[in-house]
Amino acid sequence: QVHLVESGGGLVQPGGSLRLSCAASGRILSLAAMGWYRQAPGQQRELVATMTSGSTTYADSVKGRFTISRDNAKNTVYLEMNALEPEDTAVYYCYYSPSTLVAYWGQGTQVTVSS
Repeated sequence: QVHLVESGGGLVQPGGSLRLSCAASGRILSLAAMGWYRQAPGQQRELVATMTSGSTTYADSVKGRFTISRDNAKNTVYLEMNALEPEDTAVYYCYYSPSTLVAYWGQGTQVTVSS
């Protein structure tokens, strides 16, 4: 069984920065996909950033502002978020997917961008 715990969310002013962390426990494969989705009120969950086999993918809306990284020794994935905008307000979910048929999710962490 895999367990994911996110941390680092909070309230930040527009233009500010936050760093999210997601610590995974259980049987974690270093080449399996890990990353972040987010869900704003009344919206569908959307991909923010993902890493798999060393390659990264970002949503167009966060390119140049967000950076995903991973520490395989700690089974932890990070999301560095800069130049935050009110439109980035959402619950951010970490995920881990060892195959196309299996995905594990964290409980989510709230990010609110507001003055």
